Amino acid sequence: MHPLRQLFWECTLRCNMSCLHCGSDCKVSSVLPDMPAEDFLKVIDEQITPHVNPHQLMVIFSGGEPLMREDIEEVGRALYEREYPWGMVSNGLLLTQERFERLVQAGLRSMTISCDGLEPDHTWLRNNPQAFQGATNAIRLLARSNLTWDVVTCVNKRTIHQLDTIRKQLWELGCRRWRLFTIVPMGRAKSHPELFLDEQEFETLMRFIDSERKQNRQVSFSCESFLGDWEGKVRNYLYQCAAGISVASILVDGHISACTSVRGKYYQGNIYHDNFWDVWEHRFEQYRNRDWMRTTKPCNDCSFFRYCEGGGMHLRAENGDLLCCRTVNYNVNGKI
Repeated sequence: MHPLRQLFWECTLRCNMSCLHCGSDCKVSSVLPDMPAEDFLKVIDEQITPHVNPHQLMVIFSGGEPLMREDIEEVGRALYEREYPWGMVSNGLLLTQERFERLVQAGLRSMTISCDGLEPDHTWLRNNPQAFQGATNAIRLLARSNLTWDVVTCVNKRTIHQLDTIRKQLWELGCRRWRLFTIVPMGRAKSHPELFLDEQEFETLMRFIDSERKQNRQVSFSCESFLGDWEGKVRNYLYQCAAGISVASILVDGHISACTSVRGKYYQGNIYHDNFWDVWEHRFEQYRNRDWMRTTKPCNDCSFFRYCEGGGMHLRAENGDLLCCRTVNYNVNGKI
């Protein structure tokens, strides 16, 4: 029995940016149409609600850019009326004061805004001249609200030595919760090696987060991987990949997967021909039994395997190969 605690809905693959590091390779006009709201809500009503306490399941809208959908408030209100808490991940560009008020009135509980550095670096990574203004305006709106919210930053070679300045910028805007990510070679990012941190740069990132936490600031590293000696120092919890354990997703084409960071086709079913709850209860074997990962390097002879169990599922290519491992400083090309 695996309690479902987070459900991601990839409500669109349309996006108003063209980020260099996009794992989904989203576009303004996606080849795949948005999932109809009624299809998603039908799964909620008929296949999920009978089996869960809605108060204990967080629904998160992701994309693409969720705010590209004009009906996002309508879907949010439908969830709110069913007593599900819901939130979203956004680049902030479309989050005007009026839109924010409508979202809150529809029951918005939490929000994550992406801000990847000072203005020149954020603009470069997001590939949109208005990206920084959109992100900072969104942060100001959230800072004046009572929502639970945070900022996420994808750290790369251009920003690794600016972390203290970026933190001060965010705190001036009103941010008090900051999560930092690294970028792995998937989607568009595969074509941009300048995005990936080397061993020394990653160590710099860990030391920065550790120092900030010792000053009682809510700065943390993402859930992307097991960290060896840094475990217990840069997060509020010890590492575990919750994908397929307590986290599932419904993708834009109906596929049932785990968190939307898993870009490989580790699909377990599809809502258009499978019952979601039956899939959740009886599939996800690749996620829940990681013994298959021992057949790949460097996991096959790694003494840390019993702790990390092969790392995050989003770090696995579709053939099962490991793209990146911070435990032994390994990436797709070998040791870094």
